[in-house]
Amino acid sequence: MRYLVILCMVCFGFQWSISQESYTINGETFELKTEIEGKLDLLWNTIDGNYRYFIRTEDGSIIELKNTQGSDKNYNEEYKKTLRELTQLDTNKLKLRLYDLKSFLNGYNASADSNYTFEATDKSILIRLGVSGGITNNPFVGNPDNTKTPLFGAELEVLEANSSLRHAGFIQLRHALESDDFQYSTTEFSLGYRYRVINKSAFSIYGQVKLATLNLSNVTILDEDNMESYISDTAFDVPLIFGIGSDIKVGEKSYITIIYGELFSAFLDNQGNFSTDISVGYKFNL
Repeated sequence: MRYLVILCMVCFGFQWSISQESYTINGETFELKTEIEGKLDLLWNTIDGNYRYFIRTEDGSIIELKNTQGSDKNYNEEYKKTLRELTQLDTNKLKLRLYDLKSFLNGYNASADSNYTFEATDKSILIRLGVSGGITNNPFVGNPDNTKTPLFGAELEVLEANSSLRHAGFIQLRHALESDDFQYSTTEFSLGYRYRVINKSAFSIYGQVKLATLNLSNVTILDEDNMESYISDTAFDVPLIFGIGSDIKVGEKSYITIIYGELFSAFLDNQGNFSTDISVGYKFNL
């Protein structure tokens, strides 16, 4: 299973590596992500803790969108003049944020090229529904033989469209089945948060944390007389369970998901087994 985890990490690393390229601009070298490709391309990245945005024109020239601060502490908003000269459009109300720049440039590219297409993000929120299946060794439960059992789930994900779909909350239902070798099953309801570290149109990679969980568990044990005894338990926790995942776009509004859901927890002890909690699923925009 460790090899599977390493493979997942390599895949994520590969996606990261192809998501940005090196550019030399005015003698400086930057690793930039391509957010929009059209008559005007939008490139950006977080550099030294600051968001930096660039425009690439049809002739390959790259121009930074600047917003320097003067001695009077007021911002000069040079980016508005730059974009006004490039597009001949009104930029007075344009803000230097990724979502606003995407909307502005998508509108311009569409008006300049009838073949230009893009996915509109004018909604304040976006809702996705997903189902998944996989395996788990229930890493936070005593499991002496490290038995893996089937895992099924469903979730409702709510994304904040105005932040370019990076921030998301989710409500998740999971059910881990029991097996002959490990007679433990649980149904879990959880509330969590995701942040998309990489958020491209074709795929995204995110970290997630389960903030609160409610588990309805059943376990079969042998008593002193070697007789089976059934125990049911309900537990509410605020465990801060961390995981990683990726969404890969396969249709206009649909995605294949890969989630390593339970890597570690801030408040639950791992029971001695390396975490195995991997699921593959399908989600779509409602």
